[in-house]
Amino acid sequence: MDFLDFLSEQWLLVGLLVALLYAFVLSERYKSGVPASLHEVTKLINSDGAKVLDIRDRGEFTAGHIVDAVHIPHGEVTDRIAELEPLKDKTIIVADKMGQHGGPVGRLLKQKGFQVRRLQGGMSEWANQNLPVVKGKG
Repeated sequence: MDFLDFLSEQWLLVGLLVALLYAFVLSERYKSGVPASLHEVTKLINSDGAKVLDIRDRGEFTAGHIVDAVHIPHGEVTDRIAELEPLKDKTIIVADKMGQHGGPVGRLLKQKGFQVRRLQGGMSEWANQNLPVVKGKG
């Protein structure tokens, strides 16, 4: 009951805390690249020449990936970032399994000067919507 009393008495402080937490989450989310819906990703690839960077492990990538995706597992991106330099003038769409590794990779790429978007829902959502994938090595 003490907690509820505190909330009712200090509603202004609690409201400020909630607002600050919300602002922090939004800030961190956009530092790693704006999330892009499946529709936006398709448009970016087809009309703007965006490139997909698939950061899943080799087995997941081989089982199915977006056409012409560049494959660099998330643990190797820091060491292999030079491979992406020719793509600096294009939007890079970071695709992972479900969103668990896209944020840190997107943040790293943005720090290095890349234009970054993140595939919302990851490759799981892409597959759930029956969008085309290529099997085998890219």
